[in-house]
Order: sequence, then structure tokens, then C-alpha cells
Amino acid sequence: MNAPHDVPTAADLVAAVRDFLQTDVLPAVEGRVRYHTRVAINVLAMVGREIELGQEQAERHAASLAELGVADDAELAAAVREGRVADDDALVRLLEQAVRAKLEVANPGYLAGE
Repeated sequence: MNAPHDVPTAADLVAAVRDFLQTDVLPAVEGRVRYHTRVAINVLAMVGREIELGQEQAERHAASLAELGVADDAELAAAVREGRVADDDALVRLLEQAVRAKLEVANPGYLAGE
């Protein structure tokens, strides 16, 4: 949903800038500027994935935290340290889900071999 914004969406704009850097700028630069252009391309890819996936991931994570009876990651960490959350399948699922969500945004290539 884009309301109240029209097209292009934020994701579309990020993708357009990323494409420009990759197609037009990267082949035309060398050395330090080339390196920083590649970094910028990767950052824009991550931002685009976070825009696309972030809301659903956040909702899923919040629901998983609620199932364990905690409000956020800090409270979860404290509860684990204090033994208030069992070291069971529910905790492992939440942690695996959190790591997967981070990888889906930061570097989905790590998940490609599954």
C-alpha cells in the first residue's frame, strides 16, 4: 500500500538509483570511487529488501516475542539470562526466524544453498 504516496514507491526509487549506479556509474569509475560505488549498490539493495520485507518481518517477530511473553529483544535477552524463558523449541524457532530475517535483508545469498 502506497497511500498517501503515489508511484514510484520508495522501493522503486531505491531500485532506480541502484540500477543507475550499477549500470552507468560503476563501469565508468576506478579505484576508491569504484569500491564506494559497489558499497552504495549493496546498501541500496539492502534498503530495498528491508522496505519490501521489513513490515511483515517485524509483525512476525513481534508475534513470536509475544508468544514467549516478552515485548522486545532486550526483554527477551534479559528473560533468557534470568532463566524466565525456557530453552526450548519456541525460543530456537524465534532465534532462527530472527537470523533468517536479518539474512533475507542483509545478504539473501547466504540462504540460497538451503
